[in-house]
Amino acid sequence: MKHIPFDKAFIEGVVQDHPTPFHIYDEKAIREHARRFHAAFDWVPAGGFRNFYAVKALPNPHILSLLREEGMGFDCSSYTELVLMEKLGVRGEDIIFTSNDTAAYEYAKAKELGAIINLDDLTHVDYLDRHVGMPDLICMRYNPGPLKEGNVIIGNPEEAKYGFTREQLFEGYARARELGATRFGLHTMVASNELNPDYFVETAQILFDLVVELHQRLGIRIEFVNLGGGIGIPYRPEQVAVDYDRVSRGIRAAYDSTIRPAGLDPLRIVTENGRVVTGPYGWLVTRVQHTKDIYKRYLGLDGNMAHLMRPGMYGAYHHMTILGKEEVAPTETYDVTGSLCENNDKFAIDRQLPPAEIGDFLVIHDTGAHGHSMGFNYNGKTRSAELLLRPDRTVKLIRRAETVEDVLQTILWDGLDT
Repeated sequence: MKHIPFDKAFIEGVVQDHPTPFHIYDEKAIREHARRFHAAFDWVPAGGFRNFYAVKALPNPHILSLLREEGMGFDCSSYTELVLMEKLGVRGEDIIFTSNDTAAYEYAKAKELGAIINLDDLTHVDYLDRHVGMPDLICMRYNPGPLKEGNVIIGNPEEAKYGFTREQLFEGYARARELGATRFGLHTMVASNELNPDYFVETAQILFDLVVELHQRLGIRIEFVNLGGGIGIPYRPEQVAVDYDRVSRGIRAAYDSTIRPAGLDPLRIVTENGRVVTGPYGWLVTRVQHTKDIYKRYLGLDGNMAHLMRPGMYGAYHHMTILGKEEVAPTETYDVTGSLCENNDKFAIDRQLPPAEIGDFLVIHDTGAHGHSMGFNYNGKTRSAELLLRPDRTVKLIRRAETVEDVLQTILWDGLDT
């Protein structure tokens, strides 16, 4: 059974001030998860373990602020995300900037903020130095190619656009050192939404082996390894969440057998998870707007793909609950759709649900990451509000719903005959 921290009566009260559709996030659950995540890796030396939250997952400053209070740093991948950090007062090595096909102005902003710059390609070493200067601390992203399997979201490493090859890494670190870098980090990320805990232990071992070889061949000492993100969440009720303690034990064993004997202890370990931190603690609350019975049966919601892209983009599964009918048997089969003029605007296909009626509240689970943040304005659709469920059970509006005027505001109307 998937958990929801509210019931129909609660939502009936919320919609008096905040009409559907909206995303709502559970502050208490997010904070508790952040503490549990960090606690699992409390053995890590050299300043300890830290997760740099992937800002792209949920770039709302209210959420980012509470994660900062829980000790997280931030993984940014664009200029806008860096500006968001600046507005929040986050600077320095609380930020890792990991991007690809990166423009000089983005590197300049990252350096201005003192962020850790994580390079994606060998050519970017000289590009960075030429345009903004080589920082003292530099990190590089490793693509292990055939040594590691990816998954459907990122793809196989050999076909992914990200990172250095193994030999390019050695050339890149040597060149960065020539250009003035004195501190070094190492990063990889080759899968997303992965539920196999052993996957992350294997990733750590690959990086630990590289840390040793880089030291042996180049004489450089890696200061930290970034194991990337990619820890998945159980979108389906029958799936099991990743056991952090199991992952931690495996990484610790790899550390003790590889890093310590090489004399490279202490080595910091960080990650850049976003989905697992907030994903399970967000819900898209919608209402059944229409029903349709032709060759198939449809539930038409007041939400659409502009509010949650993942099912239409990836065919991703998101669990659904009709509030007030939690104990009613799922005897009906529906395609659950939105109103875009695209046939892939479907939240679910052939989904078993209780009998639904116009006006029912339908809750789509696990939208606390890559939900609102992937929204768009195709068909002129407006993106929804975001709400925060506070520990005292009050609800705070943390992003208002867009209006038609918001969508049209960048058009230059001058010169048009109207």
